[in-house]
Amino acid sequence: MRNTRTRLTAAAIGVGLLTSLAACGDDGGAGDASSIRIWALEDGVVNEVQTASIERFNEGSDVEAELQVYANDPYKERLRTALGSDSAPDIFFNWGGGNLKQYVDAGSVRDLTAVFEENPEFKEKFIPSVLEVGNIDGKYYGVPARGTQPVVLYYNKAVFEDAGVEPPQTWDDLMALVETFQDEGVTPIALAGSQAWTELMWIEYILDRQAGPEVFQAIRDGEEGAWEQPEVLEALTMLEELIDAGGFGDEFASVGYDEGGASSILASGDAAMHLMGTWEYTNQLGESPEFVEAGDLGYVPFPAIEGGAGDPSNLVGNPANLYSVTEASGNPEAAEDYLVEQMASDEWVDELIEIGDVPVVVGIEDKLAETDNADHATWLYDLVLNSASFQLSWDQDLPADEATLMLEQLTALFLGDQTPEGFVDTMAGS
Repeated sequence: MRNTRTRLTAAAIGVGLLTSLAACGDDGGAGDASSIRIWALEDGVVNEVQTASIERFNEGSDVEAELQVYANDPYKERLRTALGSDSAPDIFFNWGGGNLKQYVDAGSVRDLTAVFEENPEFKEKFIPSVLEVGNIDGKYYGVPARGTQPVVLYYNKAVFEDAGVEPPQTWDDLMALVETFQDEGVTPIALAGSQAWTELMWIEYILDRQAGPEVFQAIRDGEEGAWEQPEVLEALTMLEELIDAGGFGDEFASVGYDEGGASSILASGDAAMHLMGTWEYTNQLGESPEFVEAGDLGYVPFPAIEGGAGDPSNLVGNPANLYSVTEASGNPEAAEDYLVEQMASDEWVDELIEIGDVPVVVGIEDKLAETDNADHATWLYDLVLNSASFQLSWDQDLPADEATLMLEQLTALFLGDQTPEGFVDTMAGS
């Protein structure tokens, strides 16, 4: 990914962006066949790319597309109230998984399966495991609209070299490294334990490596007794063993991520490893550039579990954000045309790469090889391209109430205030 986010030329997008942002105060929604409204999150750099794609679409269409952007939390609330009403947009940004499923179940989202069937070359442009994040009950309701961000294991190469060890390939390797680094006076694994989403990454991967993706899929689908599957208890017990062994040290509960705490601990050599989404690389470039430039930031996939049913190529994290079309759209055909024409176009891909994203379309190895941080970008791309499964983060894939309870119980487990058995019992009764 790129160290700097180069702005697109003002001539290309400046006027369009100002026009689109000015529309944010207008709650007018779908229903007008002469225009399509696209709702997205407010992000100056990304909004420029989105606006450039809209201008390209408008140049060749009788229908005018407009971008409206909102801050994250207000956007979620506005989306909840707008979908299914007259104020709904034609196209809306979303996170896929359970976040999207709630709107699909309410009948507010248009089925895009026929779009992919009628445009097979469009479907084939996307990495298959990523495309599945928009698959709800066997039908497609979303098109990938951003770069990919899997969770991987970052490590400090200098710390590993000083200890005379290699990065872990298996769970047993990881557990052995905990003792090694404790003997070296180094925290084995940095963890921003004051934020539960960082803890979630561990159980997501352990369960997947131990049991495969089907166990969590049963939980996500709300199947009776899904939390009580024996593989869930086994994975939680493995996580508890890592915690009790001192894998995260003694101070993790007071460490944050947004403040750069866990990342700084890794960069300084006070910790050996850090499990995090691939935005970590960009954060390290910004906060500790000398650490990255010295070649001391290493990265590997999450270790395999010997004898586990999960494919070691499986990933968890953020496959890609999506664009979906509402059932309330006054011109769904134009909305679909925009997605097909723009979401895998060369211009779209090039502009995403320019701002540091790793797009989820196939055949872009040469483009990524020309970026400022080509080694990380191409490694990440190959990892996603070859993944058998890519599971969306559980807190995004579950209903909000269930996700909140899960995170609370997980934090309690990390603090020693909950047991694996108690975790299962609580979630099964929710």
